[in-house]
Amino acid sequence: MLERFFLLLQYLLPRYALTALVYRVTRIRSRGFTQFLIRRFVSLYDVDISEVREDVPDGFATFNDFFIRELADGARPVDPDSRSIVSPVDGTLSAAGPIRGDSIFQAKGIDYTLRDLLQIDTPRADALAGGSFATIYLAPYNYHRVHAAHAGRVDALHYVPGDLFSVNAGTVRLLPGLFRRNERLVVHFDTHFGPAALVFVGALNVGSITTPWTGEIRPQRRGAAVALSIGSQ
Repeated sequence: MLERFFLLLQYLLPRYALTALVYRVTRIRSRGFTQFLIRRFVSLYDVDISEVREDVPDGFATFNDFFIRELADGARPVDPDSRSIVSPVDGTLSAAGPIRGDSIFQAKGIDYTLRDLLQIDTPRADALAGGSFATIYLAPYNYHRVHAAHAGRVDALHYVPGDLFSVNAGTVRLLPGLFRRNERLVVHFDTHFGPAALVFVGALNVGSITTPWTGEIRPQRRGAAVALSIGSQ
C-alpha cells in the first residue's frame, strides 16, 4: 500500500523542479550548512564512514562532494585477472540473468527490450542480444561512484533524455518499463569477450550524471537520444 502511494505521489510531484532544487542545495558552499547536512544524512541512512578517504564531515566543501566521496585506498580490492567481471558499484543486486532474445527482466511480470533501453543504434542492441545482464540498485547510503566491470575500451556513448522516477525496489516492481522511461547514459565497451554496455539510470533527486568522457550531464525531459564524443579514455 505504501509503495503504491509513493508511486502515485511521484506522478503528482514536480520531479524535475524538485531534482533541480536538490542539485542546487547540495552544492551550496557553506561550511556549517554542509556539515549539518552530512551529519544528518549519515545519521538518517546509517552511512558507513570508516572507509571514506576524507574526514567526515570536515573534508567536504559541499554535500555533493560527500555524496560522490572517494574510498580509502584498498577499501575495495579488485581481482586483477583481465578475464574477471566485478561489480562496478556498491549496491544491491536487484536482478540478473540471461538476456532472452532482446528481452531484459525488470521485475515479476515486467520486462523491456534492449532496443527500448538503449534507444540508439540497432546493430549495437542486436550485438548484446542473448548475453547476460545485471541490475544494481544504489541506495542513498551507498558509495556513488561507478567503475568498469571489466577490462576494455570505451567504444561509444550516448545520452537518452527521460523521466526521473525513483528507482527503489517498490517503484521498480510497480512501474512497467521504469529503466526505459528514466533518463540514462549508455557507455559501450569493446572487450576481449565481445561488446558490453554500462547503463547509468537517472532518478528522482539525482541532479546529474558525470563521467570522465562527458563531463556533467544535467537531466533533460525530452528529446532524441544523442551520441556523445569520447574524450580521454
